[in-house]
Formats: sequence, structure tokens, C-alpha cells
Amino acid sequence: MPTDIIPTSLPAVSRPRPKPGTPTTMNPAAHRIAFYDFDGTLSSSNVVSRYAFYARHLPSRLRAASKFTKLVLSVPLYLGLDFYSRRAFNRYFYRQYRGMRREWLRELSTLLFEKIVRPTLYPGARSLVEGDRKAGFRPVVISGGLDFALEPVVRYFGFGEMISNRLVFENGVATGEVEVPLVAEAEKVSAMQKLCRGAGARLSEAKAYSDSASDVPMLEAVGMPAAVHPDRRLRRVARERDWPVLDLKRGNRVHQD
Repeated sequence: MPTDIIPTSLPAVSRPRPKPGTPTTMNPAAHRIAFYDFDGTLSSSNVVSRYAFYARHLPSRLRAASKFTKLVLSVPLYLGLDFYSRRAFNRYFYRQYRGMRREWLRELSTLLFEKIVRPTLYPGARSLVEGDRKAGFRPVVISGGLDFALEPVVRYFGFGEMISNRLVFENGVATGEVEVPLVAEAEKVSAMQKLCRGAGARLSEAKAYSDSASDVPMLEAVGMPAAVHPDRRLRRVARERDWPVLDLKRGNRVHQD
């Protein structure tokens, strides 16, 4: 998650929506897979900016103001949690969705993409995905973000599968809990292994991209890892292990020194 998370003001996927770590059916002819983290890797957006959008668009102005103010005041706490553990951050942060209705969240997802997410996509993101696709890799987005917020991203990039977190709903209302397993850190590797088994693919022949040291297990699990605008800890690991370091901010895949 980028450190500048103070929020600013301010399509339907036809295939079944996957559960955490349970991707949709793959083309059996595709035996090589490329896994892409999203936040910080393909886009400068993050789960906080997406939640801020929902908070500001709540039907009740009083409730919207209350949730947005609470979000701004909690930024130091969220930064600390994210540094300590991405799992802990996700579990705590997603409680803020408690009380929001599932259909309302999905109805706003396209507007969220157009207003908040699409402007933050890195210039080289789409060409990276397309380049891997042309090379014979099946592109898969794997993110700790929430499924309904990422569905427009799946459509935009043409991802075949999405591995993401899902909120728990009761009678269509978010409880503030996340379905298990929570997709973060080592759980990403488990989800990748499950997808590969179902596709007859091998992680040793897969690619993976991420910007965060929290995804070192994900990068270690594949045969072709790459760091994308890495944070300080991941940059150190990439240098020690001679992993490629990519820059998608310049409109192409430029190796950084």
C-alpha cells in the first residue's frame, strides 16, 4: 500500500465471481500463468482510496461525513498496521465496510473505476499484461483488494481470473468480516498453487509481479519473479536475488539500476 494514502475528495463479469483463492475456470490450453499484484504494481491506487470513494458516496450525508472523518483520523494507525502485517491491516481495515449493502457496492464499482482507479493506472501496465499474454501466459490478478471493486479492473485488462478478498454479507449487508482464507502474504501462494493445480500449470514456469515486500513469498514461489517500483525492503531483496526491477510509470518496462 503506498504511503500517501490520505484520501482525496471527491462491468459486470459474466463468469461466476470467484471466492478467495478459488479462481474461475481456466482455458486448459493455457499452461503458463502470470500473476499480477494490483495496488502499487499496476496502479497507484489502494484499498484506502477505494474505500474513501464509497464512504463519500453513502446515501446519508451525515454517515458519509462521519466515516470519511474517521478514515482521515485513522491514517497513522493504518500505516502502522500495514507496515507490521498486511494480513492484520486488511482484517482491521475492512471492518469499515460494516453496514454497507452488497448491491450498492457493486452498482458503484464502475463509477469507482472511472473516477478513482483508471486515472491511477500506470502507463506501462496494460502493455505489460498484453506482452505476457502474447508470450503465451494466462494473466491473473491476485490482490488483497475486494472483489466488487476489482471487477472493472478484470474487464479492463482482460484478466482470465481474479483472486481477491470478499466481504461476508448477511441479508445483503456487510458484517465487517472477510471470508476465509484472507488473501495476503503466504495465503497468496496457497491460492496460486491451487490455481496451477487446476490448470495443469507449474509455479516454476509462472511469472509474478509485485511492488511490496509483503509479497516476497508470492515472488519466491514462481520461476520468473519481478519487482515493480519496489518498496525499500523489496528492492533490497530483488538486488540480493538478482530479480528484474521494472518501472511502469514511464510507459514501458524499463529496468532500473
